[in-house]
Amino acid sequence: QVQLEESGGGLVQPGGSLRLSCAASEHILKIDSMAWYRQPPGRQRELVASITSDGSTSYGDSVKGRFTLSRDTAKKMGFLQMNALKTEDTAKYFCNAQGMKAWTTPFDSWGRGTEVTVSS
Repeated sequence: QVQLEESGGGLVQPGGSLRLSCAASEHILKIDSMAWYRQPPGRQRELVASITSDGSTSYGDSVKGRFTLSRDTAKKMGFLQMNALKTEDTAKYFCNAQGMKAWTTPFDSWGRGTEVTVSS
């Protein structure tokens, strides 16, 4: 499997912004699709946003209009821009991506997560 790494988490005040990044820690050919999930303390993991191989995006109701998922196909990275953050956005955020490690080796991998804390 391919190891993914998230970055960009941290502590931010309500109303602030953060940009999370997700990239493979080893050489891959491409990322086809990607999703971001989050797991608030004491709660189940939930889908935040996803992007398909053709670039179509979808968002959870709680983040629509505030979060934007994008990708850089050349750099083989994905980004989650989070604006107008609320305290209820506090969670550990995980990246899940599917793609090709080699021409005959697909992958479907998860990162270990990055913490986002929204607090005044």
